[in-house]
Amino acid sequence: MITKRIIPCLDVRNGRVVKGVNFEGVSDVSSPVKLAEYYSKSGADELVFYDITASFEERELFTDILTEVASKIFIPLTVGGGINTIEDFDRVLKCGADKVSVNSGAIKNPSLIGEAAKKYGDQCVVISVDVKRVDGVFRVFSRGGRENTGMEAIDWIKKCVNAGAGEVVVNSIDTDGVKRGFDIEMLSEVLSAVDVPVIASGGAGGIKDFIYLFKELPTVDAGLAASIFHFGEVTIPQLKCELNNNGINVRLN
Repeated sequence: MITKRIIPCLDVRNGRVVKGVNFEGVSDVSSPVKLAEYYSKSGADELVFYDITASFEERELFTDILTEVASKIFIPLTVGGGINTIEDFDRVLKCGADKVSVNSGAIKNPSLIGEAAKKYGDQCVVISVDVKRVDGVFRVFSRGGRENTGMEAIDWIKKCVNAGAGEVVVNSIDTDGVKRGFDIEMLSEVLSAVDVPVIASGGAGGIKDFIYLFKELPTVDAGLAASIFHFGEVTIPQLKCELNNNGINVRLN
């Protein structure tokens, strides 16, 4: 049985971890370095670091903070935000990232996925997709969830995986920060469409939501969350203990 991964997400803006609702109303949380170190020590399986305004502001990701975060943790680190070129992949990998997450950069230049997979391997390339329902259709949004690309999300995800993306992070804008559970309908469609690991993101409000996610979608690889971990509503050891008690296979410290 595949071990399910629990992944905290650090959304970083101006050097601070922030969190919003439906990608809006962002508020300050903490230092990314302190939080990363805390999560590494408390049993997180991986960590995701997003520089959430890099693409919108059309600038490079903050490498100084990233380098410090990478130096403090002992778990795999996925990094995204402002990844537009092979040089961007190279830069963040040299800062200590294990995997690179690409979103808006792949929308602007779809060949980026294949080029990166060829150079660094599929396992290094993560496609992160911000998805929202528009008139009942799953649409891909870019630039930090601000811009509707008009693309149908499931088709886009399939194209990215076929091009070489080794992992998919599905960010549901509809459920982001709302804390009413993961977007099971959306995730189910993605899981049916691809055969690489899929990470569920957006909507976790408590332990029950993770239990429901892994029970309803046994093939989903991981659950990613921010608010409930950042604000101490749920601790990772507590979550893993309950998942284990419910017959869900997790790595226990």
